[in-house]
Amino acid sequence: MNTFYRYLIAVSLIMMVGASSLQAGNKDRSGQAGASELLINPWARSTGWGNAGISRIKGLEAIWSNVGGTAFTKKTELIFAHTTWLKGADVNIYSFGLTQKVSESGVLGLAVMSMNFGDIPITTTEYPDGGLGSFSPSLLNISLSYAKSFSNSIHAGFVMKIISESISDISAQGVALDAGIQYVTGTMENIHFGITLKNIGPTMKFSGDGLSLRAFIPGQETQFTLEQRSDAFELPTQLVIGTAYDFLFENDYRFSLAGNFTSNSFTKDQITLGGEFSLKDYVMLRAGYTYEDGIWDEIETSTRTNVSKGLSAGFTVQVPLNKESGSVFSIDYSYRSTDHFQGNHSIGARMTF
Repeated sequence: MNTFYRYLIAVSLIMMVGASSLQAGNKDRSGQAGASELLINPWARSTGWGNAGISRIKGLEAIWSNVGGTAFTKKTELIFAHTTWLKGADVNIYSFGLTQKVSESGVLGLAVMSMNFGDIPITTTEYPDGGLGSFSPSLLNISLSYAKSFSNSIHAGFVMKIISESISDISAQGVALDAGIQYVTGTMENIHFGITLKNIGPTMKFSGDGLSLRAFIPGQETQFTLEQRSDAFELPTQLVIGTAYDFLFENDYRFSLAGNFTSNSFTKDQITLGGEFSLKDYVMLRAGYTYEDGIWDEIETSTRTNVSKGLSAGFTVQVPLNKESGSVFSIDYSYRSTDHFQGNHSIGARMTF
């Protein structure tokens, strides 16, 4: 009973903090937040059904979706993933993660996400065609997590994120926190509920030599260095509530139906519905759809603020390496449909042992 009360208190705290953080946000503020890369899921398995499975996700990928799910790590899990973001735009996302069980019920996690935009030509008003060299923006997120199973039903955790955005002469750094809970019930533990609060942290601000310039002050013969001050920007906070149900069949077949509601502080709220079919955990097929207001409107006449068309799909091929230890190797792939580009493609290699 004490565990149950702790669960209720934790959920209440998350809901209260989430509500207070999200009251100021609405669709009219789209584009006003910074560090929007925090909203990009870099992992291939969970994006295959549009992040619908935040209530039942297990293992390393839960660091991004719902950290409570990392508590299901049996011993050690490794993932390397690559995402071609908005194919045709030459934007690539590279991700690496590790979760490690450190006690009977506790799991530590580390995830690194790097977003690369390639070399961009430097242009000025005097040289609009370039010829001055190039620069390479860099976005880097490092996530450190801890999750714990409080019982067979309750799994919770938190994530601390270190955020870095930079070019050659200007940068911004910040920190953010996530918290998440999963609750599993049902006679066969096939009913799932989840809630997660993401990207809570102080404002960030850019600084560096790129905001300085040399200028003459009237009446003075010497140049002075003037430093411009940039405005601080907020982080894109999210509150996500989800549920899922597993339909279990003979021969270890499974079909999971999942859905969630996402309250965004700076963009439109979203509803996601997805399904995953598993054939003895050797092959998994999944698909999902994310809806938001205006997503079905024609792009030329709508007020859409998201390049995504909402559709996602993916699959997993998984091979057991050692049945006694439970170690497996798997390849994950996902596709997310977008406007004006050739979609987002993610592929990942996973090993558990």
